[in-house]
Amino acid sequence: MLTTEQKKQFSEILEALGESLDISESQFDAAVRSYKAVGEWLAESDSPLSPYKPEIRPQGSFMLGTMIKPIHDKDDLDIDLVCELFGKRPEWTQFNLKQIVGDRLKSNALYKKLLDVEGRRCWTLVYSDTANYHLDILPSIVSTGYSTIFEKAFSTNALSGDLDSLAIRITDKTQNNYYTDTFLENWIKSNPFGYAKWFFNEASIDIRKTIMLSESVRPVPKFQKEKLPLQRVVQILKRHRDMMFNGDEHKPISIIITTLASKAYKKETSIIDALVSISNNMGAYIEERYDWKLGKMIKWIPNPVNPEENFADKWPEHPQRERNFYKWLDQVKIDIQNITQQQGLHLICESMKRPFGEQPVTRAFSVLADNSLNLRQTGNLKMSAGTGILGSLGTIITKSHNFHGKDK
Repeated sequence: MLTTEQKKQFSEILEALGESLDISESQFDAAVRSYKAVGEWLAESDSPLSPYKPEIRPQGSFMLGTMIKPIHDKDDLDIDLVCELFGKRPEWTQFNLKQIVGDRLKSNALYKKLLDVEGRRCWTLVYSDTANYHLDILPSIVSTGYSTIFEKAFSTNALSGDLDSLAIRITDKTQNNYYTDTFLENWIKSNPFGYAKWFFNEASIDIRKTIMLSESVRPVPKFQKEKLPLQRVVQILKRHRDMMFNGDEHKPISIIITTLASKAYKKETSIIDALVSISNNMGAYIEERYDWKLGKMIKWIPNPVNPEENFADKWPEHPQRERNFYKWLDQVKIDIQNITQQQGLHLICESMKRPFGEQPVTRAFSVLADNSLNLRQTGNLKMSAGTGILGSLGTIITKSHNFHGKDK
């Protein structure tokens, strides 16, 4: 059992690790500038999309504040975006909408060069030659009055109202009605912003933080340097997943990790408390339901804003994904326990390199070392009795000195 002082020390270490996993503010700003420019091109007066006032808005981890750097520096960041159109022509099918957005992108020389192979749902712009990110742009239709509904949802601090009203209709070329159905209600429904509202409510520990989080859903969001414990835990868990399954297509997917972590989070203000509690309890939020098509019980991880959607729906088809999830969750518990049992900065650092990667762990402990140096110079350096870590917690072990070498 960790003491209060030890918990504070480990939380400082995990906060530093989380910061080392964050994308930089310059990367964030570059991505925002890129997709803002794309939105402006789609909305120009001579664009066939102009009457429908297209607007691009972030979704996924970029919006939730849980994005992490890839293991390899040269790998791309994956920026998920929604292109919202306010209505459509009556004869447009999903195919028509997807192609009109794609054709408009192709009419720009730069975007034509950046376009990747058409995806199942998205158009992807790859900026690898100029930056290490790509933009996945999901065409969607929103209802009349959606802007008002959206503003109301994210201007209130409590989880209230009908989150289903934030749902959008999207294109998906694997659907049987992709080429034929013009009736919007038959298109696939997605609710990335209802999910964001739910996540922010789960993550928030005070009103000010809720308001801060709601800024991230704006078309031009603010960079979040300060993160809440749940955001940090999700980042740390995703990094552990990446290290354990580097390159494996059957690794646990981020939406499952984020959802289960959010459900298991009990508003702990300490990152280490949150990490231990979440890793020990997130598995309990996996349900079992009978699947009539398969004729057997299957694992079910419901979308919190659409309980009939199962985030683990690919597990029956790809059983290795289910096995890998539980294998990963067991390993997370083992690694966290091993780390928290270490005594001394060097041993803690070494125990974290395998599960989280040498580079970010080294960066994190370098920041801690710099902080310790500053504390030493100001006479505030302390040592934790529990971990032996030098920092801002514990008992003062040094006094500051003046330029004549005499104690102040």
